[in-house]
Amino acid sequence: MTDTSHHDERVAKMKFASVYPHYVTKVEKKGRSKDELHKVIEWLTGYDEKKLQSLIDDEVTFAEFFNNASLNPNASLIKGVICGYRVEEIKNPITRQVRYLDKLIDELARGRKMEKILRVA
Repeated sequence: MTDTSHHDERVAKMKFASVYPHYVTKVEKKGRSKDELHKVIEWLTGYDEKKLQSLIDDEVTFAEFFNNASLNPNASLIKGVICGYRVEEIKNPITRQVRYLDKLIDELARGRKMEKILRVA
C-alpha cells in the first residue's frame, strides 16, 4: 500500500463537527433519520446523544473523537471499500476508525437493515 501519512494526518486533524452535518444530510436525503444515524454512531463509539452533542460543541478532531471512544468490539467486522480504500487494510487506526464510520453511514444511506449495519448475528 502507498504511503498515506499526509492523508492520515489530515483526517486526524479534521473536526468532527465540520463533517457531522454532511452525515445528517446524507442519511436524511435517503429517507433515514437522524436518530438512526445516532444509533449507528453510538454502536461504533459508545457515545450517547448527549455526549455526541458535547463533542460537536467542543469541535473535537477525529483523533480526539476516536481516542476517547469505546470502540465496539465488532467494529473489525466492518469490511469493504470506502473512499477508494479497503477498510480492513488501512494501517492507521484513526483513519481506519473514521472509514468504519463512513462505511456504516454509507450502509445506512443505502437502506441496509439496521441489524446488518450493527453486525448483529
